[in-house]
Amino acid sequence: MPRHLLADDDLTPAEQAEVLALAAELKADPYGPKPLDGPVTVAMIFDKPTLRTQTSFGAGIAELGGHAMLVDGAMAGIGKRESVADVARVLGRQAGQIVWRTYAQSALEEMAEFSGVPVINALTDDFHPCQLLADLLTISEHKGRLAGLTAVFLGDAACNMGNSWALAGATAGMNVVLSGPEGYQPEPAMIERARAIAATTGGSVTVEIDPTAAVAGADVVITDTWVSMGKEDEAAARLAELAPYQLNAELLAGAADDAIVMHCLPAYRGKEITAEVLDGPASVIWDEAENRRHAQKAVMTWLQARR
Repeated sequence: MPRHLLADDDLTPAEQAEVLALAAELKADPYGPKPLDGPVTVAMIFDKPTLRTQTSFGAGIAELGGHAMLVDGAMAGIGKRESVADVARVLGRQAGQIVWRTYAQSALEEMAEFSGVPVINALTDDFHPCQLLADLLTISEHKGRLAGLTAVFLGDAACNMGNSWALAGATAGMNVVLSGPEGYQPEPAMIERARAIAATTGGSVTVEIDPTAAVAGADVVITDTWVSMGKEDEAAARLAELAPYQLNAELLAGAADDAIVMHCLPAYRGKEITAEVLDGPASVIWDEAENRRHAQKAVMTWLQARR
């Protein structure tokens, strides 16, 4: 059975470290290794808007010697005109790997069950594991390590990024603090799932409502848009409820002197983050965006070796 990357904890701590080391190697030699030479076709399906995911996967597949096949999810009628299982069976006969950016985690898991080839989560409503691998690569570049660092996620911690930070940060042995108001925190089951991992890595996962207390002494401060895709009808309420969690200069001043700032983008200056912070000296956001390509190349290479 092929391995997949459907959620952050599909990788053990040792496997996560292996993928991150591979990402660093591929970044240092971007045009050298060609594990998808042949070329191996990678089917890319995007049900949600995309910039970084589509471009970084497309460029990464080319650099690995493969062929990116863009599949229009709406035209294919995945889950409507054809069942997810039947689409998986067809794509698994046409492509060597499948990358899917979609809504339901359960649909992604069904794709993996029937595809016969590796399936990569390029974002679902529940998880964003490729973004987290890029984030961890970026942190290791700027801090030289991951284990023992404190990473604080501010705002809507109940979103896919909050879930992924809890799982991936715990896997890396980091101290993850999720800070959002009531109603914007991960489900208790998700926290327990992450804490079970942290118990094996020396990390920790904490929920802190007070953003000032959460950020105190932090090594990494992360935020994300307050109005995720599919939440547009809740925009007014979200902007009001999450306003105290804006990542601004005053809040960042409470973090460590050498703290770095991250955002998976797209960013909305003046809402979840100020322009002063996003474009300021602590920001590593553009490194983070570039590292999507290197991290995803590592994932595709790692999975290809385990088919």
